[in-house]
Amino acid sequence: MTEPFELTERGAEGLGYLGLGLMGIPMARRLLQAGFTVSVWNRSTGKTAALAELGARPAASPSDVAATASIIFMCVTDAAAVEDVVFGPAGLANTPGTAKLVVDFSSIHPDATRAIATRLKGINGMGWIDAPVSGGTKGAEEGTLAVMAGGDAADIERVRPYVLAMARRLTHMGPTGAGQTTKLCNQVIAGCAMTVLAEATRLATNAGIDAGRLPEALAGGFADSIPLQLFVPRMVQGIHSPPLGHIATILKDLDTVVDVARKTSTAVPMTSLAAQLFRLAELARGADADALEIYKLSETKSR
Repeated sequence: MTEPFELTERGAEGLGYLGLGLMGIPMARRLLQAGFTVSVWNRSTGKTAALAELGARPAASPSDVAATASIIFMCVTDAAAVEDVVFGPAGLANTPGTAKLVVDFSSIHPDATRAIATRLKGINGMGWIDAPVSGGTKGAEEGTLAVMAGGDAADIERVRPYVLAMARRLTHMGPTGAGQTTKLCNQVIAGCAMTVLAEATRLATNAGIDAGRLPEALAGGFADSIPLQLFVPRMVQGIHSPPLGHIATILKDLDTVVDVARKTSTAVPMTSLAAQLFRLAELARGADADALEIYKLSETKSR
């Protein structure tokens, strides 16, 4: 595994980061702390200030980032946002892109990824890696993210040292779109786990036992998992700020799973149910609420 400090001996490439949300800020910060030169852009410019204090170069547009960076990282909300950043006014497509790479950490439909990558390559020659992540804001802060990537093998190796400044693991899963498909598999597990853990936690509470001790009681057994240890305490204690992820985000991904499942004749009954539960949670708690607020769906009034 190549470490960032080894790279500096060969001469690091100029980096860019587009999209400074819950994930983008801590990920870009880790690049800066590793000593890399990073240009940053965000639709709302206020979020660039803290990174500028760490040495980041605020840019006026995605095109401005691409003018100085040879590897451009991106993490935005959905496919429409990716399209706008790439093909909109002052987007990446407006800058010469030969020998440059986009590494998209966003979670979008595999079909959209392939279409965007093909179109951008045809316009300016810029390459594309779809590299969605797992690990949430905690993983972004601590550099423990798991990154699942789709694209050319040589391109993956070119960006690996930089990605590993932000993540613990980078796995090449196949051609363009394979990273997004792998993330959907991750979301099947994570999304269903949230709903099941909310159910178990509510059962414990309603039955009169201390639900907060479930992680301790089940540690090391077949029910133990990172979600159990992380999610249940937050549910029980009502810790939802900062959110681990928004309801709208997990719902978007689960809806994408259902669409890909339909196209591939794959039965996903558990995921379909989880999506409907999150849809109810979105109506009850709001799109920007923490996904773990799904636990509150089963609240009952005091008798």
